[in-house]
Amino acid sequence: MPDDPAAPAARRPLRYLALGDSYTIGEGVAAGGAWPMQLARALRGEGVPLQDPEVIATTGWTTDELDAAVSAASPARDFDLASLLIGVNNQYRGRDVEEYARQFQALLDRAIGFAGGAPGRTFVLSIPDWGVTPFAARSGRDLDAIARELDAFNAIAAKLGAGRGVAFVDITPLSRARGAEPSMLAGDGLHPSAAMYTLWMERALPVARQLLQHAS
Repeated sequence: MPDDPAAPAARRPLRYLALGDSYTIGEGVAAGGAWPMQLARALRGEGVPLQDPEVIATTGWTTDELDAAVSAASPARDFDLASLLIGVNNQYRGRDVEEYARQFQALLDRAIGFAGGAPGRTFVLSIPDWGVTPFAARSGRDLDAIARELDAFNAIAAKLGAGRGVAFVDITPLSRARGAEPSMLAGDGLHPSAAMYTLWMERALPVARQLLQHAS
């Protein structure tokens, strides 16, 4: 049978680059449980042909370590979508916000570049508040200070993103509201469970859907 000329052309597979740390790779959860993997599956379920993400992330990375890893990996510059979630280890190690601002700006510009130079195909997730977790409660650290410092880091990320027209997905309130619940935690009492990542994914889904609306 000849092809139906009225049938819509198949959309090409869309490529996604996810940059980050343990929160991007899903430390402590089963393969496929991290939020970027869940996001790609959810969009495919809606008919968006988004491939599983290419991930450049490792537990413990700070902004400068992620930047060095991106340089080493040298990914192609033709992704249809890019995400960036980084900074918790800067805060954990006591690094200052001015350094974070400089390094985050450079990473954000690189993420935009990998998304074809399009800020409208790039989004940032806020840093969750690990201070609500059992791990933090056992650490002896000042939990209020953790929250204040993370708020300062997230304010920088949001401001820099807005200045470049990059979407900002704020998942920090979710982490504070439910991050101490056993079902929302991996076995280490620190990192999120797949259930928590689902909540993050649901927050990011409409943003990613909109960013990919005109990709073809």
